[in-house]
Amino acid sequence: MKTTGFIPLIALALLGLFASNCLFVVREIDRAVLLTFGEVTNSDIAPGLHFRIPGVHTVRIFDGRIQTLDAETASYLTAEKNYLEVDSFAKWRIFNTAQFYTATSGDEVVANNLLAQRINTGLRNEFGERTKHEVVSGQRDQLMTELTASLNQFSQQQLGIEVVDVRVKKIDLPEQVSDNVYNRMASERQEEAQELRSTGLEIAEGISADADRQKTILEAEAYRDAERIRGEGDAQASAIYAAAYSKDPEFYEFTRSLSAYRQTFSNNGDLLLLSPDSDFFKYLKDGKAP
Repeated sequence: MKTTGFIPLIALALLGLFASNCLFVVREIDRAVLLTFGEVTNSDIAPGLHFRIPGVHTVRIFDGRIQTLDAETASYLTAEKNYLEVDSFAKWRIFNTAQFYTATSGDEVVANNLLAQRINTGLRNEFGERTKHEVVSGQRDQLMTELTASLNQFSQQQLGIEVVDVRVKKIDLPEQVSDNVYNRMASERQEEAQELRSTGLEIAEGISADADRQKTILEAEAYRDAERIRGEGDAQASAIYAAAYSKDPEFYEFTRSLSAYRQTFSNNGDLLLLSPDSDFFKYLKDGKAP
């Protein structure tokens, strides 16, 4: 009874061993090849559960999703003989599983290295035919499209890889050139700032001079108007005085004499030398008022 209890367990173990060695699963996202004694006999295994003969068949399964190749920054010479530091990346996936296995032994690192060399060569050729402006902005999209197309011609035939896209992440000038460019830009900005300051100072001096001129004109016109008004007032006052004094000339002469006496004798220390018969003492001699 005890011996018969182990039979199902042994059967299950043998079944598990058989499944692990003879059965394999290919997922929807995978690409797989079947090797018979090391030679590719099936390069397009469909997704699902499949059977193999241990010791005869070998199965290699690869990731069929889009892979990213992040290339190292490299220097490229433009048509103007200017060096640019370029950081790029590429998107690729397996196109022909058998060709991919044959060219790279199914190693993604080898595939990335081979593809990176072709991208480096392609970028060098494309940059060498264009100016700095064209590769930075003018023809950048066209450059990437042409490079992707040319890479596909090689990669599909030689590596079994489809290049989905190639893009440039960053384009910089070499460090020494960048420093020179930044210094030149700083000098240009300083010159521009100095020119703006000079222009502003010139405009300010013009405004100040115009304000001073207008001030002088306004003061002159105000003085002219004030003198004219003062003259008119004096004339009117004189006319009024003349009209008033003409009614009684004798009284006017008397008041004028009193005013003269008041001013003359206001200081006790004053000394006046006049003839007694002078008209100045006219109203002092007879003591008569008009």
